[in-house]
Amino acid sequence: MFKGAHTALVTPFRNHEFDEPAFRKLIENQFDNGISGVVPCGTTGESPTLSHSEHQRVIEVAIDASSGRGLVIAGTGSNSTREAIAMTQAAEKAGANAALLVCPYYNKPSQEGLYQHYKAIAESTDLPIMLYSIPGRSVIEISVETQSRLHETCPNIMAMKEAGGKAERVSEILEQLPDSYQVLSGDDALTLSFMELGAVGVISVASNLIPAKLAMLVSTMLAGDHEKAMQINAECTSLFNGLLSLDTNPVPIKEALALTGVITNQLRLPMIGLCDNKRQQLQQILNELGLTG
Repeated sequence: MFKGAHTALVTPFRNHEFDEPAFRKLIENQFDNGISGVVPCGTTGESPTLSHSEHQRVIEVAIDASSGRGLVIAGTGSNSTREAIAMTQAAEKAGANAALLVCPYYNKPSQEGLYQHYKAIAESTDLPIMLYSIPGRSVIEISVETQSRLHETCPNIMAMKEAGGKAERVSEILEQLPDSYQVLSGDDALTLSFMELGAVGVISVASNLIPAKLAMLVSTMLAGDHEKAMQINAECTSLFNGLLSLDTNPVPIKEALALTGVITNQLRLPMIGLCDNKRQQLQQILNELGLTG
């Protein structure tokens, strides 16, 4: 179900409010350039700073703007199980195709707590669910054993967005779970190595800016054209690394989109923009890739 390149959408702001026209234009550009799906209200979408009504509106606009051209995988995760259930049910009612549920952050549950959390959410919806393990933000990871229990108990828990930075996790997951369970990269720079080990795609940050490149990278890997995929990956490496190293996501990708005239570079506190020196570094990367005029 989740094969392909999916874009972890930024949430554009103008005058510190959700910039709906810019968001619609961004989504249109994704599907015009071969992206398989979009993910509103994830980490890249600054979901922790959205009000509940804004969160729901961003998902609704993503569904409407996508017009059935690809998947809409709604970010509905929370460190509150009740809140995650409510957001997932709202996304299902709005017409989302699937839900992305981040590992609960801050409250640091046990693996049994994680199991009960995701089981309760899965039983509250008919949506396919993609788990999202990102220990750099959540402190804990979703263990392979917990994933296996969840998929066996709740078949609508169908995939994992793995963002722990370790390619070997792909092998560990796929060795213990059936073919009905899919793994996607949560890190642009690791997409190639993840797919070499059996991942079926990526939830990409860089594709906000270069959707055609990411769509081609994933499609060539799925088609078995490893040499072509390596070439595309090499062309994108400087951008992947810059987006990862210059500052915390989504600061660099929003700045890159602003430098190329797509959206404003507005963020919501406590996130702030790049300093002048890092902005110049990013500008140089974009210039070298021919992404600026």
